[in-house]
This record gives sequence, structure tokens and C-alpha cells, in this order.
Amino acid sequence: MKRLFAHVISFCVIGFALYGCASDRLEDNDSGWVSLFDGTNMNAFDKVGDANWRIVDGVLQADKLGKTEISFLVSKSTYTDFEIRAEFWVSEDANSGIFLRVSDRRNLTTENAYEVNIFDERPDPSYGTGAIVDVAKVVPMPRAGSRWNTYDITAKGPRLIVVLNGTQTVDVEDRRLRSGPIALQYGSGVVKFRKVQIRPL
Repeated sequence: MKRLFAHVISFCVIGFALYGCASDRLEDNDSGWVSLFDGTNMNAFDKVGDANWRIVDGVLQADKLGKTEISFLVSKSTYTDFEIRAEFWVSEDANSGIFLRVSDRRNLTTENAYEVNIFDERPDPSYGTGAIVDVAKVVPMPRAGSRWNTYDITAKGPRLIVVLNGTQTVDVEDRRLRSGPIALQYGSGVVKFRKVQIRPL
């Protein structure tokens, strides 16, 4: 009888644990976060340029260009106000970034989008990793090469906030661009993303 009672208690504990996990998952879903990349496919993006974007062991990555100078994965959906959570790994010589409010899906530049940069070796480091190119500098520039990093990015009205690995690098207002898709950039080196989530505000 004691053994039966112990088994019942064990099953109850396991059941509560599983219920708690399930509740957490429902909370995540209900909080409005949408996975643009969850390790399984690139269906949320259109490819621009000819980088060798592919999925390897659940990680989205590129390490080579063809004839184009730069390449992007551009989200099929358009966003106005939003938060982004992204986990990325880059080699020390990589040139990458996350572009916001893109106004030209086929010809992305820092004039028609906001580029949250990932570029440790940028000639002008004030607009390197952690900065928004030509909009908000970061001094001294943090470095992201050869390790996993997190970007938390908020775009709400004219206000743009960037947090790299828990440290805020940008808090600026710019009214030039209001809405558009987001994009992941490949320029050089090795670039990997293992999670990209967005939450409309």
C-alpha cells in the first residue's frame, strides 16, 4: 500500500511538472511572439542575392557568396512597431546585420532600411557591431565574433532600441522609415542564426 501511495505521489508530481511546462509554452504563444526561424525551415523569408543560406543541425547559416556583393533573407511579412529576439554567431571577420523597416525588398541599403550592424572589423567602428548604421553610433564598439550572442531590438514609432547580450547599445529616435519587412544580411565570413522571433506591438 505504501508503495502504491508513493507511485501515486510520483505521478502527481510529474503531472504538475508537465502541466507547468505546458502552461509556459501556452504563455509564450499567447504573448504574441512569432518564430521567423525555429531551426526547421526558411519559409518566412524570401532570398535576395546568392549567399549559400542553408540549415545545418537546426542552425541557419551562410559562409559564401556567388556573384553578388551581399545577400539577404527578407521576411515575407511587413511590420511597423515590433520587438525582435535573435540569437546569432559570427566569425571575427564576418559582416552581417539585421535590417528593419525595409522599403525596397530587392535592393536593400542603409538608406532604405535601418541596419542593426554585426561587423566587428568595420573600418569605422562607431557604426560597427551594436550600432545602427548612419543613425546611431556606439563607442566603444562591442565585439560579437566567435561566440553566440543575443540581439533584442525594439522599433516603436520613431524610437529604436538595441540591446546586445543584455547591454543597451542604442536608444535613438529617427522618423525616416515607418514600416516594412525585416532582413538578415550576409556579407562575409561565417554567419549563423539559431533563433529569430518577432512580436508586433
